[in-house]
This record gives sequence, C-alpha cells and structure tokens, in this order.
Amino acid sequence: MSAARLQVDLSAFAENVATARARVAPAELMLVVKDDAYGHGIDAVVARAVAEDVRWFGAFDVRAAIATRAVSGPRPRIFSWLTVGAAEIAAALDADVDLGVGDAGFLDDVAAVAAAQHRAARVHLKIDTGLHRNGIRPEDWPAVLARAKGYEDAGLISVVGIWSHIAEASDEEDDLSRAAFDTAVAAATSAGFEIEVRHLAASAASFARPEFRYDLVRIGAFCYGIRPAGGPGDDELGIRPIATLTAPVVSADGDAVTIAIGSLDGLPSPLAGRVSVATPHGRRPLIEIGPTESRVEAWPGARADHEVIVFGADGPSATDLAETIETVGEELLVRVSPTVPRVVSGEKPTG
Repeated sequence: MSAARLQVDLSAFAENVATARARVAPAELMLVVKDDAYGHGIDAVVARAVAEDVRWFGAFDVRAAIATRAVSGPRPRIFSWLTVGAAEIAAALDADVDLGVGDAGFLDDVAAVAAAQHRAARVHLKIDTGLHRNGIRPEDWPAVLARAKGYEDAGLISVVGIWSHIAEASDEEDDLSRAAFDTAVAAATSAGFEIEVRHLAASAASFARPEFRYDLVRIGAFCYGIRPAGGPGDDELGIRPIATLTAPVVSADGDAVTIAIGSLDGLPSPLAGRVSVATPHGRRPLIEIGPTESRVEAWPGARADHEVIVFGADGPSATDLAETIETVGEELLVRVSPTVPRVVSGEKPTG
C-alpha cells in the first residue's frame, strides 16, 4: 500500500442499476457516464453496464461517447448533448451516436455534416423549459421544428427525441417546466415528427416523481451510489457507494498520522479541519491537507501498515464530505486525479 487508490465495486454498481431500473420502470434507464463515469473509469463501468443489459448511455461530449462506443459495441444507443464543431459531429455520426440539439445553428451544422456524409443523423431536440441551459426557447420552437422537418424530409436528420433539463429547485418550478415540455412535445407531434423517446428527469426527479419519467430517465449519480446533498439518505434511496477512496499511513508521529493523499490527488483543501476519516480505530479528524500528503489525528497503535478510508464504503460518503464545503458528492469523485489507480472488483464474467 504505497499510494492512495480508488476502489470501485462493480457488484454494488450493478445493484444500484437494478434499483434504479425498478424505481423508474416502465421508463428506460439512460446511464450517464460523463466525466469518465463520474471518476470511476468509463471502461470498467460501461463493460459492466452492458453485461447488465443497459441499452442507453448518456455521454455529455463526443469524446466520452466514442470511448463508450469502443467498450459497449454496436448495440446500445449513446446520447451526447454538448454542442460541438463539424469534426466532432462527423466523429459522432461515425460512432452511431445520437446528438442532442439545443439551438438552430447547431441543427444546421448537424444537417450540413450529414449531407456531406450522405447519411441521416439521429437528433434529440432540446426545449428550454426555464432553466436556460442550451435549449431552444419556446417562442423559437415552431420555427426550429419547421426547419428540422425540412431537414428530416430531405433525409439529413431523424428527430427521434425531445428532451430537456429541469432545475429540481422546487416542485412548483419543476411542474411549470414539465408543462412547457409537454407543450413542446405536442407541437413536435403536430408538426409530423414520430418521437421515439422523451426524456426530462435526472436522478432525483426520476426517483421522486413518476410523472417526470416519460420514456427515458438520465441517471448518473444514483447509479454510482452518490446521494444528493441535503436529500434522502442511501437507505431511503436503496443505493450504496460503489467507490472507496483509501490512503495508506506514511508515518505516525505523536498526535498526528501522515497519510499518502493530498490536494494534487484531488482532495479539496477546504476539507481540512472540517471532516473526519475512517481509521482502524474509528473516525478521526482530518487536520491538514498538503499537496501530496495529509495529516489525521492519531489513534492508538497507529502504524505504517494501516490505511484510512477518506470516503466510501465503511467510511463517510462523498456527499457527507461535500456537504461541509457546500458542494455535491459527485464533485469529489470527479476531482480524484487520474493518477490515483482505480482498483476494480466485481467484473461480471463473459462468455
């Protein structure tokens, strides 16, 4: 144990996926794998998800979508929603990726690339339901639908989905967003589109409110066992963390123990003095965070072959730590440096 490591339990991941599927059924689960599968490692996560028959992946950007396709094989659908340039549009079409389109200019770009490649791009049109996050404004929706219908009739695109984000700030605001979404879907249907999938909800709304599930739900955090800050606990949600960040003891000196993890490994410096970590002798305060090492309050018999759990199974959760610095658990996961080894267990045998 010479350095920190992130242990990833794919059996726990599979259990979380099963929980999510059961909760949102009959809607289909879209597993979100942005930011290297929330820092867990996209290759291992996608491989296990495919083994669990996950049929939709949400990849945020084209680079992640292509990485997902390389592991998933041809069968699953992969959705990418970051607006990109012509070269990345072409790469996405080569990888058979569905594209989220949130403005008229990007729609034109997708159609132009599709024309050059003599193929039709699968498109999910995004309506802005009030969050103002890269969506087509309601007043512009009819004109964009008309433009999209022209491209579809020309064989350049196929509008297979309508989607959006919601704020999840209050039920009242989200209800207004859902009404705007329903209006947009009705307009698309009236315009002659055969919509295959509608997706609006992410993890929290999909678990809490059945009316937000539609055909697909985009679930990332909950499948990785990351509960929402200030929200329901793991037991209530039926999920558990799949990642455990551990660090070995480097030295034990008087009242403090030095462990082999620091801010360069992704441990946020503001956590110092605010949180505790799990040791072989119970929880102990995290006193100081340096660039490559940190100091923890000593425990009886502390020695160099001991290990501490910074967060994860049998320790504080990532969200527990995140709440102390007013952020969310997924931020701690995605901050873990790629130089910290991911040690994977629970791979499902193939063949």
